[in-house]
Amino acid sequence: MRRLILAGGGHAHLQVMQYLGRASLPGWEIVLLSPDPEQVYSGMVPGWMAGEHELDACTVPLRPLAQACGVRWAGQALSGMDADQRCVWLANGRRVGYDLLSLNTGAATDAGALRASGDRLLPIKPLGAFSRRWTDFCQTLSKQTRAPRLVLVGGGAGGVELALAARERLGPAARIQLVCGLDGAVPGSAPKVLQRVRRRLRQAGIEELDENAVGAPGGIALDSGKHLAADLVLAATGGVAPDWLAGSQLALGEGGYAAVDAYHRSLSHTEVWAVGDVCSRVDRSLAHSGVHAVRAGAVLARNLHAAMTEGRLRPYRPRAWSLYLLRTRSDHAIASFGPLSAEGAWVAAIKRRIDRGFVARFQVPDAGAESAS
Repeated sequence: MRRLILAGGGHAHLQVMQYLGRASLPGWEIVLLSPDPEQVYSGMVPGWMAGEHELDACTVPLRPLAQACGVRWAGQALSGMDADQRCVWLANGRRVGYDLLSLNTGAATDAGALRASGDRLLPIKPLGAFSRRWTDFCQTLSKQTRAPRLVLVGGGAGGVELALAARERLGPAARIQLVCGLDGAVPGSAPKVLQRVRRRLRQAGIEELDENAVGAPGGIALDSGKHLAADLVLAATGGVAPDWLAGSQLALGEGGYAAVDAYHRSLSHTEVWAVGDVCSRVDRSLAHSGVHAVRAGAVLARNLHAAMTEGRLRPYRPRAWSLYLLRTRSDHAIASFGPLSAEGAWVAAIKRRIDRGFVARFQVPDAGAESAS
C-alpha cells in the first residue's frame, strides 16, 4: 500500500477528503493527521463569539467525515518532518513514512511581542483553544462587578470582526480597544471600505488606536508609552510559519513558509504539497486568507488525485479580485470586491448563507467508530 498523509484538518483538506472519497484509488491508504477531532470554520467564529449561533453550527467533526470518505483519522499533530527521508514525526514521537504528503496545518499566531501580557493573552489560533478560553472568559463575567476590559491587537479584517463581535457579546458597558498598528484598520482595503469599517467601529463605541503594542503586566503597552489595562488581550496579529518547517528539508520562501509553485507543490520535493497559511507561492504574491485556502483546496484535491493516478496537474489561478464579507453585527455586514463595496442586512444574509452552506457540505453523522491512532 502506498500512503498519502494529509497533515492538518484545514478547510482545504476537507475538500480533499471529500473529492478523493468519491474516487477509486486501489492501493492507496489516506491518513488525516489532526490533534483536534473537529475543524472550526473560521468564517463563522465572530458570529459564534457574539452569541449568534452555537459552536456546533460552525464546526466540522473530522472523524465521521474521514470515515465517510475512506480516510483513516489519526488524532495526532505533526510535530516535525524530514522531506529527504519522506517521513513525519507525530506528537507522540512516532515516525510515519509517506509516498505523498499534503500540508494544511495553518500558521501559528504571531503573538511573541505580547507574551509579557501573561495569562491574559489569548491568541485567536488555534481556533479550538481560542473557543474554549473565550467561553471560560464569558462565564466568569457573571462573577465580576465591574465592566470587562478587552484589548484586541491586530487591525486586519479578522481583528475588526472579533472586536465588533466582542461588543455584541459583552454589551455596551464593556471597554473595548482595537490596536491596529501603524497601518491602521483593514490595511490595503479600498478607501470606501475603510470608511465603512471605521464608521461601524465608532457606532459600536470601539476605540481604534493606530499604534504598535507590546505585552505588559496587566495588559499591553503602546509605542506612545500608554498602558492599556485589560482583563483579556486578544491577539489577531497575523501568522508566523510553524517552527517545525525550519528543519523539514523543504525549500522555504519568505517568512519561512513552505515554498510552492502554481500547483501548490513543493519546489524542492515534488511529492510534498501545501496550501493555506503554511505555504507561500513563489510565482506570485498570494495573501494568507481563508478565501484562497478554500478555492485552492479544490485545485489541491484534483492535483493530489492526479499525482496518485499519473494524471495532469492544474494550476491554481486566483481571481484578480476576491469577494470579502466582513461581519459587523448579526444583521449587518460589509462586502468588498476590489474597489467596490456595499453594506447592509442583505450582505449579512448572503454571508450567513455562504458560511452555513460551506459547513453543511462536510457535516456527516458520527457513526461512533473508534478513532485510529
